[in-house]
Amino acid sequence: MTDVRELQAIKGELTYADKVIEKIVGIALESVDGLLAVSGGFFADLKDKLVNTDTTRDGVHVEVGTKQVAVDLDIVAEYQKHVPTIYEAIKAVIETEVKRMTDLEVVEVNVNVVDIKTRAQYEADKVSLQVRVTDAASSAADFTSTQADKAAKGIGHLTESKEPRVI
Repeated sequence: MTDVRELQAIKGELTYADKVIEKIVGIALESVDGLLAVSGGFFADLKDKLVNTDTTRDGVHVEVGTKQVAVDLDIVAEYQKHVPTIYEAIKAVIETEVKRMTDLEVVEVNVNVVDIKTRAQYEADKVSLQVRVTDAASSAADFTSTQADKAAKGIGHLTESKEPRVI
């Protein structure tokens, strides 16, 4: 059996990559009432629709030290919800989850409200952007397929010769 004194004698350091803390924060924020989205900006939001990626970190920026964490967020709040209450809930859930999982102290949480929407507007925007991106991707795929077929036929005509290519 390992003695506690032996464990304390082992040297080393535990550190966390920024993306780990960003992910903890992103997942923790899913439970905040009145918070529609943490926004990474238009291009990050568009990327999420184009590529199947892990989106929990978009719009979450952290600075991680050896003992403390600072968090910056850009959010979309729900219309008719009390934004200061949303802010307090954000701070509380971030502090609780980061501390529980890492023992790091959250010393700062900055929230920038970049948009405010009704839940219906937010859901409609998500569907609308998804449909537009899907349509654009489908059109691009059709065009590429047509061009590839044309190129293959053109190459076929070049290689259709009765003479042997090598002697």
